[in-house]
Amino acid sequence: MNKEWVLFNLKEAQEELNRTISEIENEEGYDFGEFVVAMGHLYHHLNTAWNSRKATNEQVKLNSEIDFFNWRQFPKDIYLGQ
Repeated sequence: MNKEWVLFNLKEAQEELNRTISEIENEEGYDFGEFVVAMGHLYHHLNTAWNSRKATNEQVKLNSEIDFFNWRQFPKDIYLGQ
């Protein structure tokens, strides 16, 4: 597992989650559009942390457009149950 890369993405997700919670709690005008953008950013980093966990530092550095697209997709190998 590429811990450095995983941690980077998890910390980015954590920052987005904390920011989103704070804005929902404190900004009366916070709306659905802002929420959609925030959740997209959050999921991007969570999904990337999982999907690229085995990427080498070189793969992360090169990070092609295909990698970017594939890594940010919702994981297909995590069972969430019913």
